[in-house]
Amino acid sequence: MSLRVVADTGPLNYLLLIGQIDLLPHLFDGVCVPRAVQVELSHRDAPDAVRLWIAGDPDWLTVCPDPMIEEDALRMLDEGERAAIALAIALRADLILMDDRAGVGAARARAFAVTGTLGILDLAARRGLIDLERAVTRLRGTSFRCRPALLDALLDRHRAEMGASDRGARDILEHDAEKEPGSPRPSRDPAQA
Repeated sequence: MSLRVVADTGPLNYLLLIGQIDLLPHLFDGVCVPRAVQVELSHRDAPDAVRLWIAGDPDWLTVCPDPMIEEDALRMLDEGERAAIALAIALRADLILMDDRAGVGAARARAFAVTGTLGILDLAARRGLIDLERAVTRLRGTSFRCRPALLDALLDRHRAEMGASDRGARDILEHDAEKEPGSPRPSRDPAQA
């Protein structure tokens, strides 16, 4: 069973700006956006790359009509977040892609799983699809806003996990080498690791 994923403007915009929009069809079977998000992405103030991309009508992106918004509590949100949450409710989505703090809070209050640009990059890095450090460096060059400590913590955790993964691979190689007589032992020289 595939996940039903609805996206707000933010993650699509920033993934486009850092050249990583093609991660989404690798991570999810498809993504739905409300018409309001399509309008935001094609707005004359949006970056050229973003406007060109949305005009290209990507085959993995489905634009849906904006659902009626019946909850007064959602009216405090920007149009894109409001429409994305309303669409997620209508589609019974499994996941919402959203960066806006108020929108994320509203979505989680309605029991939706939510991840944003950083969560998408983290998932892609864990699956070996991107170099997380390079992606974060590019993200820092955009108007993306978050606490610098959050980016640093994400990178530190990723480095620690990668280090543990590298150590685990070396341990497996060493174990296999010990089982086979005459096979060369892997070097413990850090310069060769």
